Parts: sequence; C-alpha cells; structure tokens
Amino acid sequence: MTGFTESEERQALRSAVADLGRRYGGEWFLRKARGGEKSAELWDEAGKLGYLGVNVPEEYGGGGGNIGDLAAVAEELAAAGCGLLLMVVSPAICATIISRFGTADQKQGWLPRFADGSLRMAFAITEPDAGSNSHEITTTARRDGDEWILNGRKVFISGVDEAAAVMVVGRSEDARTGKLRPALFIVPTDAPGFEWQPIEMDIVSPDKQFMLFLDDVRLPADALVGSQDAALPALFAGLNPERIMAASFAIGMGRYALGKGVEYAKTRTVWNAPIGAHQGVAHPLAEARIQLELAKVMTQKAAALYDSGDDVGAGEAANMAKFAAAEASIKAVDTAVQVHGGNGMTAEYGLGALVAAARVNRIAPVSREMILNYVAQNSLGLPKSY
Repeated sequence: MTGFTESEERQALRSAVADLGRRYGGEWFLRKARGGEKSAELWDEAGKLGYLGVNVPEEYGGGGGNIGDLAAVAEELAAAGCGLLLMVVSPAICATIISRFGTADQKQGWLPRFADGSLRMAFAITEPDAGSNSHEITTTARRDGDEWILNGRKVFISGVDEAAAVMVVGRSEDARTGKLRPALFIVPTDAPGFEWQPIEMDIVSPDKQFMLFLDDVRLPADALVGSQDAALPALFAGLNPERIMAASFAIGMGRYALGKGVEYAKTRTVWNAPIGAHQGVAHPLAEARIQLELAKVMTQKAAALYDSGDDVGAGEAANMAKFAAAEASIKAVDTAVQVHGGNGMTAEYGLGALVAAARVNRIAPVSREMILNYVAQNSLGLPKSY
C-alpha cells in the first residue's frame, strides 16, 4: 500500500472476493445460521481459491501476501453479509504465529493446510477467572519426560467444533528460575482429556462459542509452538493481526448494514418522495459512512505497519483501528435498523440479527476499555491503576 491507495493486486483481490461473497450473500448466511448449519461451503471454496491462505508464505503453498491482504478478504466477505469469523482466528492468529515462530516441522506440517483452507485451528487464551488479564492465566503445562501435560479451562473460544486443533495459551515452568512463563501448545481436538461444551449465546451465527476443559491432556514435545523462550513475542505477533482482522470484520459488517439502509432509503417512498431525500434519514447514513471510512484508513495503517515489521507501531494502530471499527459498525447497524423502522427488526430484512453481532465488536476479541487502557498508558504515558 502506497499512501492511502491500495495496490492494484489488492484491489483485484477485493473485487474477486466480493464477487464470491455476493454468490452466497446475507440471506444464505442467515439461513444457515438459523438452521443450525455451518458456512462450510463458503470456507471451502474460499480456501480452494487461495483466499484463506493469502498471508501464508509461497513455499508452503500460500499466496505470499501479508495481513493486509487477509484483512481485505475478511472485510469483503463480511460486506457481502457472509463474514467468516474463523478467519480472525485460524489464518490470522494461528498461521501467523506458526509462520513466524514455529519449528521447521511445524511449518511444514501445518502451513500448507492453512494455505488451502483444509485446516481450521481455534485459539484459546481467555479464561473464566482471568478475563482480559492474561497474567493471571492458570492453564499450566508440566514436563513429563519427552511429553507435556496440560491442565486448565478456557472460555468463549470460537469454532472448536469445526477445528482440527486448538492453539492453547498456557504457562510452563522456567527450568532456571522456577517461575511460570507463557507457552503456546497445539492441542488436537480429539486428544484424550480435552473436552468442550457450547455456550448458549443470543447471537444468530453459524460460529459457536465454547468452554474448554483440559484434564491431564498429554501432548508430544513438538506440541509446544516454537521455543519456550519465544512464547511472549509469539503471542503478541498473533494478537496484532487479530485486532486488525477484527476491525476488518467489523467494517465489513458495517458496510453490509449501511448498504441495506441506503437501498431502503432510496426505494421506500413516503409523502411522494424517497425517505432518503430527508436529511433526518440521509445525515445519519452519511455519518455512518464517514465513521466506517475513517476506521478503514486506520485499519489499513495498522496492517501496513505490521507488514513492515513495526510491531510496536502496529500495536497502537491495531488497537485504535479495532476501537474505531467497533464503534463504526454499531453506528452503521443501528442507523440501518432505524431507517427501516419496524421492518428493521423483521426476519425478512435480516438486520435485527446484526444488532447483537455488531455489539460484540465492542467486547471481543479485546474490550474497548482495555484498548483505552492501552492508549492511555502507551500513547499518552499515563500511569496504570492496576
């Protein structure tokens, strides 16, 4: 990306993905969600076309692109009404961490499957008692000969029922100091001692949330991602792309809702004029567009910084982008619902289901309050209260 203009290659990627998304669309997505089905057809086709592996190195069968390219894919699918939530987790977090910090065998074993979309890998960091305080994680791993034994619980983990494995954030004992340090492990979903149960959510989505239970889960030595010494930088290497992808997902959702609101404002006629001719209707739609475009620029900046290797700069920009995108998506959805009036809450128009989905953007994968903490402390240099 040069300045504020995306490359011709990325623009072409956006156009192709948008075409794919329109072939499925929001009505198809909601039908799947309300029927308790998955969006596997779209995932599989996007994978075969190479869209899910655009950020995987070419030597492993990927597109050799970057997180900005993957974010464009996520945004365009969401803008078509059929966003793939697991894109935020599987190719963005897990593939990135393995690509940057995994062993040669881990890269060879996992990355080709990320590249063609044949693999879905979940990511588990949040715990019932730790919440956003990752320093209080109690999931622990201990060595037993050449193996690891994991114990702990995780909550609000997306897509475990579709995943072949879960990348679990735990803590292991440092042999030199005896202190617990972060460690990442790849846990097959069929591993003995590993169980999960769904969390009932008031969100209409094919993607489900789960509570995980790890009871003496025994893993081989190579389940540890990379080196114990690199766990902390590996974790942050995955969390910046997560925020960038979450922002793109939210922006796409907002674009989808705004598009429906604009179309309704053009075609719905009251008192012999389209309702969009009235500023009371037009201005909120215009404001929603402005907020979405501003959030998109910050998201593109965050992706450009990350892809240039500036992890510190990307951290600030990615948090800001995620904050702005969440607010913009909520504004766009709320405005679209209001423009539709009562129709905005009917199943026919498909906007009511977006109200809860958009609201999640303020909470996950990181809350707006934690982002404000980050900016206050790291951008403004203000003291911590915790």
